[in-house]
Amino acid sequence: MAVGIFDSGLGGLTVLDAVQKRLPDVDFLYYADSAHAPYGVRDAENIHELTRHAVNDLWNRGCELVILACNTASAAALRRMQEEGVPEGKRVLGVFVPLIEALTERQWGDNSPPREVAIKHVALFATPATVSSRAFQRELAFRAIGVDVEAQACGGVVDAIEDGDMILAEALVRSHVDALKRKMPEPQAAILGCTHYPLMADTFQAALGPTVQVFSQGTLVAESLADYLQRHPKMQGNAEGGFLTTGKPEFVSDRATQFLRRQIKFQAA
Repeated sequence: MAVGIFDSGLGGLTVLDAVQKRLPDVDFLYYADSAHAPYGVRDAENIHELTRHAVNDLWNRGCELVILACNTASAAALRRMQEEGVPEGKRVLGVFVPLIEALTERQWGDNSPPREVAIKHVALFATPATVSSRAFQRELAFRAIGVDVEAQACGGVVDAIEDGDMILAEALVRSHVDALKRKMPEPQAAILGCTHYPLMADTFQAALGPTVQVFSQGTLVAESLADYLQRHPKMQGNAEGGFLTTGKPEFVSDRATQFLRRQIKFQAA
């Protein structure tokens, strides 16, 4: 019995870590499309094709529910996949709606009309593909009015993290925050719109300053998933838990072990 978790690389491990702590009795099958990472510099059609292929693989392995722990895939592919139709009894969900619901002070599943919220100036840090999709702004508009969003495409950050070059990643984060603050000098909140970015949360916070509330996804997604599985217990499926990658298993295992600071062993997808 396993829930599928998909990411273009290793960023989704931040979500996996949170949901495993929140749901210790649930198994998860993590799928990293490392051979094609990063997705953030690809066009929407390519992202859709890669995401659809990976999700179909997870469904075929017995996962009833697949979480897209990749904001780029959620932004560029999720809606189209849902509109095209999913197999009977299967589900695919994205990760950024729970974050937006927290930002807009809503409970999970609150579909009431958009309303005024306390936070008016929001900085969005995401991959170039997520920024160009405007998916965050679209979902936010469904829930809140009068919120100014300034988006910053953070080129290079995912590559640096995947390569294990945290010094470069920190320098890039500081540069992107500086660029954002030239456009929005005093954001009230910041959304880390990529599941790689929580690994750099302290750097984002330091660069933004202590008064900016930084929203990250792991804990919020974990709570939303716990609520979803309580309402849909049969969605745990019949797959075996584990770790799969389209890349080189030994290399990806080493990087994952460094990220989570516990032994992780990937197998070839």
